[in-house]
Amino acid sequence: MVLAITILQLLCGLALILVVLFQSGKSAGLSGAIGGVADSFLSKNKAKTTDAKLAKATKWVGAVFVVLTLVLNILA
Repeated sequence: MVLAITILQLLCGLALILVVLFQSGKSAGLSGAIGGVADSFLSKNKAKTTDAKLAKATKWVGAVFVVLTLVLNILA
């Protein structure tokens, strides 16, 4: 039982690393750091972009990782 949860936690950790690495940065280089990113027509559909999906996946995979960590801590 503990071995199976440990393997699931390992896979979840690897998935979390991959999801975070696939995300792009929040600022657009030096111009984004100085002036900020202005809202545009394209930013209205932010929820449908791949960055938004990756951000949502990061939250879910991170939550699963925390739950698995707590379960392993209780079982140990």
